[in-house]
Amino acid sequence: MDKDVTLRLAQQEEADALLSRSPLAALVGMLLDQQVPMEWAFAGPYTIARRMGADDLDAHDIAAYDPEEFAALLAEKPAVHRYPGSMAGRVQKLCQYLVERYDGDAARVWQGVRTGAELLTRLTDLPGFGKQKAQIFLALLGKQLGVRPTGWREAAGAYGEAEVYRSAADITGPETLHKVRAYKQEQKAAAKRAKE
Repeated sequence: MDKDVTLRLAQQEEADALLSRSPLAALVGMLLDQQVPMEWAFAGPYTIARRMGADDLDAHDIAAYDPEEFAALLAEKPAVHRYPGSMAGRVQKLCQYLVERYDGDAARVWQGVRTGAELLTRLTDLPGFGKQKAQIFLALLGKQLGVRPTGWREAAGAYGEAEVYRSAADITGPETLHKVRAYKQEQKAAAKRAKE
């Protein structure tokens, strides 16, 4: 990851700083990004780290945490997610997978990959990452964090296109967040019209 880039996904300085320096925090934020506002999801890793008394997330620590206690940690007010119990389980599964496959180092998911297709496969293999989530994260890596294996835009699908505002990959501040939100609202409205 490009260490000179600051992600602006949580729209909170400390949370965004953690996302920018911590590959695991970025992955966990992406995992949490469903059924809640994007900023809420991407602030989650910072909240979890603080509640664990740390300045970063550690896959080994999270994987080994008592599941009930970890769920309670995410459920503390304000909750990390609308569904803190199920998301706690997903975060732990992701961390357990990273410990088993990558020795707990999230960056190893994308380090050394030669093609976008290979990276997409690695991302879709992660627990909790379907194809769409994997493509959005691949686009985020390519567009903002300098991870650009051959064919990364193609592997990211529509999310890899330049000059679009479709997903977290395209958010660089409040203005682009607004554009992405407007795009998503239009997509929902179009889907609703198609059903009528």
